[in-house]
Amino acid sequence: MTRLKTSLIALTFFIGFFVHADEGMWFLMFIERLNQRDMEKMGLQLTADEIYSINHSSLKDAVVQFNGGCTAEIISKDGLILTNHHCGFGAIAELSTPANDYLTNGWWASKREDEMKPKSLYVRFFVRMDDVSKRILDKVNGTMTESEREKIIKEEIAAIEKENSENGKYTVSVRSFFQGNEYYYFVYQDYKDVRLVGTPPNSIGKFGGDTDNWEWPRHTGDFSMFRVYADSLGNPAEFSSTNVPLQPKHHLPVNIKGVQEGDFAMILGYPGRTNRWLPASGINQNVKFAYPAWVEASKTAMDAMKIHMAKDPATRLKYDSKYASIANYWKNRAGMIEALTKFKTAKSKAKNEQAFNNWANEPTHKEKYGKVVATINSFYDATNDKSRHDNYLSILFRSSAFATISRSLGPQIQAYERAKEEDKAIALQTLKIAVTDFYASISLQAEKDILAAGLSLYLAKANFPVVPSIELALMAVKNDMNLFIDNLFKNSVFETYEKLLAYLDNSNGMAISDDPLMSFSTNMIAHLNQRTDASFAQQNEFLRAYRLLVEGLRESGLATIEYPDANSTLRLTYGKVSALPKDKRNDAVTNYYTTLQGAINKYKPNDAEFDLPKRLMELNDAKDFGEYADKNGYMPVNFLTNNDITGGNSGSPVLNGKGELIGLAFDGNIEAMAGDVIFDDLLQKTINVDIRYVLFIIDKYAGAKHIVDEMTIIR
Repeated sequence: MTRLKTSLIALTFFIGFFVHADEGMWFLMFIERLNQRDMEKMGLQLTADEIYSINHSSLKDAVVQFNGGCTAEIISKDGLILTNHHCGFGAIAELSTPANDYLTNGWWASKREDEMKPKSLYVRFFVRMDDVSKRILDKVNGTMTESEREKIIKEEIAAIEKENSENGKYTVSVRSFFQGNEYYYFVYQDYKDVRLVGTPPNSIGKFGGDTDNWEWPRHTGDFSMFRVYADSLGNPAEFSSTNVPLQPKHHLPVNIKGVQEGDFAMILGYPGRTNRWLPASGINQNVKFAYPAWVEASKTAMDAMKIHMAKDPATRLKYDSKYASIANYWKNRAGMIEALTKFKTAKSKAKNEQAFNNWANEPTHKEKYGKVVATINSFYDATNDKSRHDNYLSILFRSSAFATISRSLGPQIQAYERAKEEDKAIALQTLKIAVTDFYASISLQAEKDILAAGLSLYLAKANFPVVPSIELALMAVKNDMNLFIDNLFKNSVFETYEKLLAYLDNSNGMAISDDPLMSFSTNMIAHLNQRTDASFAQQNEFLRAYRLLVEGLRESGLATIEYPDANSTLRLTYGKVSALPKDKRNDAVTNYYTTLQGAINKYKPNDAEFDLPKRLMELNDAKDFGEYADKNGYMPVNFLTNNDITGGNSGSPVLNGKGELIGLAFDGNIEAMAGDVIFDDLLQKTINVDIRYVLFIIDKYAGAKHIVDEMTIIR
């Protein structure tokens, strides 16, 4: 496809906002009304009630949000969970040690008693949802200020959440959609006893590393397995040896018949964030100011981490998960800049907004909508420089444990300081556990270098008023960043584990808020969140204008899109197994799947990204694939569909028309990196692990067939 042709396709999309069969992240409660007939034409064999039901078991009961950021699915009657390797990465790293490095070597529980509990891991089951738009919006009107409106809406949301929680049994969340034009509540039940069942080694689960991330062809076994435990009655419970595997309302059958191009595929999951309604000036701000800062700050943090990770296996385990998370979005944001620039997305959006502005300034619409576009553009013009500043600082907070100490250990210490004398002994025990966990998760020298590198970049590139106290402190040491950091730590009780424990045992009357590192962190966070009265007023005007833009686009018919942006609520997307044009890098006959031989073609001995286990290559040489081989003799690894997903969908089940599991979503393709803002029906693909590869790795490679045996296999 030529660049011109692709740009014209993108332009056509934005002028008309035409909804394609494979576009959209749909609410389950509206499937019957909006999508059922279309899905049936494509291959769906289930009723809407079998996908989402309040009164009996349905597909939604087998799909969970995994630890607040990914998706997972229940695949056995005993609560077995499948998700991505990169979703379970943090939990696996936590359970690993240099002597028992499960990330590097992989691990499988030989029996239930061996399954391991990470300190903090939970899954969230979706119970039901409902529309409360009328109830909430009837309480506000157009004459209110944004602050007045927000206060009333928050009060009503609190009432709705309390009404539906059943005295704390459920977690209830009321969420805004279409920029505040609709509201729905969601009822969830959380289970906190979740244990690791098994994981492939990094050389399978992370095969391709940063190089292959967001790329096709892909050859990654990106999966890991956990189990949900409950009390004897099936209720959520804290970890206990007496807990039993959860008996779920529904678990997904696993289909190993294989996939073909054109097969129906639907995905249920928790997509994190899309911005399909983002105005043109917002896209320009991201491309020219926010994302470049994000990319540069992320690379700076990664480089600082990598030096220490390469030197010491224990440090590598401590930072592996954080590094992987930063690296993922580093490449994502770089790809977004390229894709949004290439497709001239802002220009296309601006054309649509001009058409809206013409409509908005017609006599019948002018009073309500006439200033909307001008207000939005004015806001972004005024905040471009601050967005760059904020991204440099925000990535520093993501990468440095001490930059956010005032949000982590700091408040816990302050709560201990405020505790009544009779409660202090118990509070101190709990606090010391948190302190021990914190210092066990970091390397002090790595933290100093990460902070120094990120702070130096921020001060040099923010091009906006920076934290005043830091500038003054640096002047005192003649802008020597390393000396500044050394002094900051040397004068702080947070400098070492032992020093902090000594402070807790005897503070000598000093409050933790007076500590130099605590004050440093507090000042930086306050600076990031600082708003003048003028900027606060402008922000409120922008929020009002953005809400009216979306309302007006829907009212005018200039936007026919029917689904709201993703915001970590359960959605369904549907499409088909779908190929990209032939690629010489892929040994597959058709470019919708990859093979184990293709992975071996990439093999580089002892390479951090492209090494492979010897046993895996021996199985390939012997063509010992068991019942998991494709009918054409190869071992499938990954395949493509044209589903509409984003971050948060990682780990989502890919299902056939009968609701049977055929794969596991884990990535998208670089060609459609702008997918959070636009949807390109020709280029956008979802990259999935073929379920046959998952079972092959568990059974033939790892020898853990007992795990496969508890699944319902469709042969």
